[in-house]
Amino acid sequence: MAVADADIAFATDLFSDLGQLTTRKMFGGMCLYHQGIVFALLSSDGQIYIKVKGELARKLQADGSTQFHNMPYWSLPDGALEDGEEALSLAKQALAVL
Repeated sequence: MAVADADIAFATDLFSDLGQLTTRKMFGGMCLYHQGIVFALLSSDGQIYIKVKGELARKLQADGSTQFHNMPYWSLPDGALEDGEEALSLAKQALAVL
C-alpha cells in the first residue's frame, strides 16, 4: 500500500515552519528531510514517526509512542499531531542531535 497524497500534505504542512523540507517516497512510505537530513518517516498507513535517540526517545516511549520496527523512529504523540507547535518542537529537538 502506498502513502496517500493527503497524508503527505498533512506531514509536510505539519513541519513546514522548519523551512527547506524535501521528501522521498520509499518502501510504500516516505522520508522527510530537512536540509538533507532525514528526521521523520511517514508510513503507508499515515503514521508519522520522528527520528530520535537518547532522552527524547525514552520520553516518547514513556508517553506511549511506538517504535517503527527496530529503527530509531518513534510515533508522534496524538497531541503533536493536533498541535503544530508541539510537532515542530519535537522535530527541532530531534534535528539538534542528528
